[in-house]
Order: sequence, then C-alpha cells, then structure tokens
Amino acid sequence: MSFFEGFDNKTVLITGGTGSFGKKYTEIILEKYNPKKIIIFSRDELKQFEMQQTYDAPCMRYFIGDVRDSQRLIEAMDGVDYVIHAAAMKQVPAAEYNPMECIKTNIHGAENVIKAAIQHNVDRVIALSTDKAANPINLYGATKLASDKLFVAANNMVGKRRTRFSVVRYGNVVGSRGSVVPFFNSLIKQGVEELPITHSDMTRFMITLRQGVEFVLKNFERMYGGEIFIPKIPSMAVVELAKAMAPDLNHKIIGIRPGEKLHEIMCPADDSHLTLEFDDHYVICPTIQFTHQSDYSVNQLGEAGQLVSHGFEYHSGNNNEWLSHEAFNDMLDEMGDV
Repeated sequence: MSFFEGFDNKTVLITGGTGSFGKKYTEIILEKYNPKKIIIFSRDELKQFEMQQTYDAPCMRYFIGDVRDSQRLIEAMDGVDYVIHAAAMKQVPAAEYNPMECIKTNIHGAENVIKAAIQHNVDRVIALSTDKAANPINLYGATKLASDKLFVAANNMVGKRRTRFSVVRYGNVVGSRGSVVPFFNSLIKQGVEELPITHSDMTRFMITLRQGVEFVLKNFERMYGGEIFIPKIPSMAVVELAKAMAPDLNHKIIGIRPGEKLHEIMCPADDSHLTLEFDDHYVICPTIQFTHQSDYSVNQLGEAGQLVSHGFEYHSGNNNEWLSHEAFNDMLDEMGDV
C-alpha cells in the first residue's frame, strides 16, 4: 500500500455523490485540496443537475450510473485513486417493503464497487456504514452489515495489488434527509400542539455532516485496510432533542416503530476482543488477515490504541458524552441547508 499523499492532483469518485454526504464531501475537498477530478457517480439526473449549479469547478465530473450496474462502475473507475462508497438504500420501512431492491443496492452494489476498484488498482476505498449494521434487527442494517463484511474481506482478495478497503461507521447525521430533525421542523412549522415521540427513553448517537466528512478524510490517512472506524460522538435522548427544538410543545408517545431500536450500537460486545480504543475513535479489526498482516494498534499516522475490556459495548444509552440543548442547537446552526 502506498503512502497517502492527500487529495491534491488525485481523482476521487463518490458513489451516491448527490446525497447530503457527497455534497458536503465535495465542498470540503474543494476547500482544502486541488483534486485532479471529483467524480459524482449517482443515478438521479435531476439531483446531478441541481448539484452542478453549486459545484461546477473545472475538476467536477458527473456520471449517471447505478452501483447495481457493474459495467458502468468499471467504466467510471478508470484512473481513479480514491473511492468513497456512499450509495445505499437507507430508509428502514422502504427496505422492509422492498427487500430484494435493498439487497441489490446495498449488497450486490458493494460487491460491484469492490470488483471495479480491484480491476482498476484503485489505491484506497472507504465505504460508509451505519450504527444500524451493529447487531441489526432490520433489513437495512442487515444489508449494511453484509456490505461491511464484504469490504473488510476484500482486503484478502487483492493479491499483489495496492487496493485497500476500510469502513466508517457512525450514527445519526443531524438534519440529514429522512432524519428526525427535518421531520420535527415540518411539524413545528405546521403549528402542531405536540410532537410524536416513539419512546421516552430512546437515545441516538449524533454527528454533524462536517464532522462525518472530516472523520472519513482523516481515516484515508489512518487506514491500513480492513478496519471499521467508529468516531467517539455524543448521544442525545430523543425527548431532549424535541425539547431543544420546541421547548413549549407537549410530547405524545407513539411507540417504537417496526425495525427500530431503543438504543443504537456502534461497537458490539461480541466484537470487544477485536476493538481498539484511540483518543477520539474506535477501530474494529478484521477477524481474518490472509494477504496483509497489519498491527492495527498503531495506525498510519502513528496514533496508538488499546484493546478495550472484555464485553465492552459502545451504545447510545451508556455513552460518556451527552449533548446539551445548547450544543444541539449549535449543531442545527451548522446544519445550514442540508
């Protein structure tokens, strides 16, 4: 694996690039680096047209394509140095109702990304995951767990090629499409008298889009290949989130929805023997290393981690860090037009 040289004069491809993450990633890459090309790979021509109105630098390229289409991915990855795999079918109810479609995108799509990256000797690939992939109870989480396993195992398939694969897993992105913040916002604007709360004890991990993007950027520097990177981020009770957004509104408990957990998990207890704790993140090491043996306790930046205690579990209900109303509202201010 070559030494990471940054994104200057490099070609970066983002699958699902017209989503919230892809747009913010593009914004930050253009702020900090001078890439040779940024390829936005997605299937929605309208979203690409709309994104192009804002991100129209000479290095920008917009490719219509679906991760289900292996041939199109192979064409798109020619000459690419780094890949961020953000494309996914993410809505839990939609995945439950259309299970085969979810599998085609999240599992078969992951396989296609891996094969195209290996064929073109791409340097580094990071796939985005979700806390729902840890001990999954819904199909979306199960497909993302399968995707995570594929990307980790891909490091044993590369042979003498330079390509390396890692995964980044994090929690709820404040204000992203389909999340609770825009939903509550719409209800507040409608003048409702109460906000629906699924359970009075429910908690979630919270991260801003910028924090998520910068964590991914940093992990391109840290990675050997095979790691699942997990940031240390604060939790917040959904009740407190509602109070922060609308202090004067009452709450109505409506019950946990199908496929939903009371608390989310990012480091399962069953993986504690593989989990390393660093200053600001955790790493779950691969269960098997065939082709490349790496000491994950010291990453490529020289940061050192320690094995967590047996049975350690990182979940949103036992977190050491919790968001105050003020800190949450600061996140909302940062959210902007996401």
